[in-house]
This record gives sequence, structure tokens and C-alpha cells, in this order.
Amino acid sequence: MAGSKIDEKHMKWWQLSLFGVGCTIGTGFFLGSSIGIGQGGPSIVIAYVLAGITTYIVFDALAKLTASHPEKGAFRSYAKQAYGPWAGFSIGWMYWFAEILIMGSQLTALSIFSRFWFPNIPLWLFAIGYAILGLFVLLVGAKKLTSIENIFAVIKLAAILMFIIIAGSFVFGMFDGVEKLHIPSSMDELFPTGFAGFWASLIFAFYAFGGIEVMGLMAVQLKQPKEAPKSGKVMILSLITIYTIGLALALVLVPWDVFNTKESPFIVALEDFDLGFVPHIFNGALIIAGFSTMVGSFYGVTTILVSLAQDGDAPSFFAKDGKLAVPFPSLGLLILGIAGSIVLSLALPDKIYTYITTGAGLMLLYNWLFIILSARKLQKDKLKNRIKYYVGIMLLIAGISGTLIDKTNRPGLFISLGIVGLIGVFAFFVNRKRMIKDC
Repeated sequence: MAGSKIDEKHMKWWQLSLFGVGCTIGTGFFLGSSIGIGQGGPSIVIAYVLAGITTYIVFDALAKLTASHPEKGAFRSYAKQAYGPWAGFSIGWMYWFAEILIMGSQLTALSIFSRFWFPNIPLWLFAIGYAILGLFVLLVGAKKLTSIENIFAVIKLAAILMFIIIAGSFVFGMFDGVEKLHIPSSMDELFPTGFAGFWASLIFAFYAFGGIEVMGLMAVQLKQPKEAPKSGKVMILSLITIYTIGLALALVLVPWDVFNTKESPFIVALEDFDLGFVPHIFNGALIIAGFSTMVGSFYGVTTILVSLAQDGDAPSFFAKDGKLAVPFPSLGLLILGIAGSIVLSLALPDKIYTYITTGAGLMLLYNWLFIILSARKLQKDKLKNRIKYYVGIMLLIAGISGTLIDKTNRPGLFISLGIVGLIGVFAFFVNRKRMIKDC
């Protein structure tokens, strides 16, 4: 998995595509889309298209770098090559902190989903159980992890496709039960909360595509690294298609203001129809989705820490190989991070923890900015590709700046900037120490 154990190149391009789907489709789509609907109404579908286009631009930039120069550290290695050691240090630790903070919300969400079936079991007990199970999956090794994530990806895709088929059958009149279809017929109906609401909803569309960084870390295991761009194209096109069709059908079946943040919009869209098995199937899909993205985070956190240690940006013992698939010190720090994240997620008030996880999600978007900027500097691209990168940068800035509009998201932006500032201070002193040593 990490260290020398990551050298085995066993993946085909379609396996990386499935792995990307497994690491991407999670609670950000199945639940986070409800928040986005509340912010922007039906216009959230447009937000998902724009977020998907941005995701493609980011992954295409990363995949081209991987195809030319496969690196274990992926995005942080390219940032270091483009802008110097301070950039590799900063982007690596930004990613590490972001994923550690997000883990608590993933574990909490998994626990809430599980209480749908077992309402009397405490949340913390579920959280610990899923954390232990996730660590076990992580320790089976990269090759088996890929196979497991691919199975999860197929299950999640099947669940979304099942929703599309069922919802589409009601929308197109194959089954009775729909009194009125809610198709926007004017700009006011498409943008019921105005352009500001649409702008604020962008961040939640981006959340649904979070996970491509892990694909970048895993791409070094491709048998043919030059196939990385093809893998990304297939994955992201698939995601954009099923995301937008699924959300559009949900919004046609139910008025946008009926959705709430405590239920998946897909369950809400079908709950008025007499389909008793659907909530159980989708609850299972939610658990699988959250668990697989959590395991992807575990992989990303340990891999990036090993890369940081190998480059001197973290203590060297974090990269020390042992009998486990993950270096034991890196595993130990991950376990401590998980424990702290569980305590924070269950102990802090909902709003405060939402601020923290929103800030962590924004830090992932900062990483995406770094990826595009690194590709722009390292690759001698044609004018068409340079224009594409500028479009990606503008869309990412739009998603980040949209958090200033809504008072619920605004504290998360300030938290993310505070963490980035703290990392920047450490990067300054580490870089200065490195320069003194070189002299």
C-alpha cells in the first residue's frame, strides 16, 4: 500500500475508473445534494454540471502529469516540482488535515444511516465499528482495496440507476401516482432563490465530486500510466450523467422546497409512492457509499503522509516499512486522527462541526487549484488547454467564493483560511531550515 508496497503496477484503466467512482459517490451526493437543493432549488442541476466540468479539468490536468511523470506523491509532488518545496509541503498537509476532519462527518453519517435499522444503538458504537472495519479493508493491501472499491462502485451505480428507472417510470407515465410534474417553465422557477442562491449552492455540487485526489494517488499503479486521462474521462462523464439525471428526476417528482437536510432527496422523491422496499435499499446504498469514500480517505491520508515523510516534510519514521500494508507509525497517526474526529463530530454542536467539515471541504478545492496551476506551469500545453485551465480556475474560485454569500457556510471559509495560514507558517519555517541546511 505505502512505501515499497505501492510499487506493484496491476491496474487497468477501467479498474481505475471504477475505483474513482467508488471513492467519489458518497454522502456528498446522497445527502449533501439536499443542502444544495435548499440553497439553489432546481438550479442545483446546473451547478452539478459545472462542478463536473471543473472536476474533469482538474483530473485531466493531474492525469496528464501522471502520464508524463508517474509519482507516488501525485499532486503534492507536482506542486513541489512547479513551485518548490514549500508548495509540496503545503498541499500535502492541506490534504491530510482536510481528510482527517472530514472522516468524522463520514463516520457520523454512517452511524445515523445505521440507526434507521437499529435505533437504540448509540452513534459512537457504530462509529467505532465502521472505523475498525475501514482500517481492516485498508490493511488488506492496494490490490485488494481496488477490487473492494470496484465492487462498492458497482453497487452504488446500480442503486442510482434503479432510482433513475423507478423515478423515470413515474415521470413518463408508465406507473400511476404522479398528480403533477414540477418542471421549471421560467427563469424564476429554475432559480427560485436567485443567482445568489445558485452561487452559494455550487460548493455542495463540488462536494459530490470530491475523491479524484485519491485517483491521482492510485494512478501510479496503472499498467499503462498513459491511460490515466482516458480513465478519468470515462469516470467523470459517467458521474455527470447519473448525477444530473438522478437529481433532475427527483426535482421533477417533488417540489424543491419539500426536500430537507435529514433525508436523502432520492428517498424523499419516492416516499409518497407505495414502494416499501425502496427506503431499505437506498439506506443500504447510503451506508456502502459512505463507507467506501471513508476507506478511500484512509488510503489517501496514509499515502500522502508516507510521501511527506519520504521528502522530509514529516518525520521520516512515518515512511518506515514494516509487515503491514501501511507503515505502522502512519497507521497509528491515522487511528489517533479518527479517534479525535469521532469525538469532535459527536461532542460538538451540529453547526460548529458543520463549519469544520465545510472548511475541510474547501481545503480540497484549494488543492484542486494547486493541481491546475502545477499542470499549467509544468506542461507545455496548446492554447486550447491553457484556456481550459483558466476556465477551471474561474469555476473553482466561484465555488469557493460562494461560501461568503451564505451565513451557514461563511464560518467554514474562515476556518479553512485559518488552517491554510497555519500550514503556511510551518511551511515558511521548514523551508527556511532547509535553505540554511543547504548553505
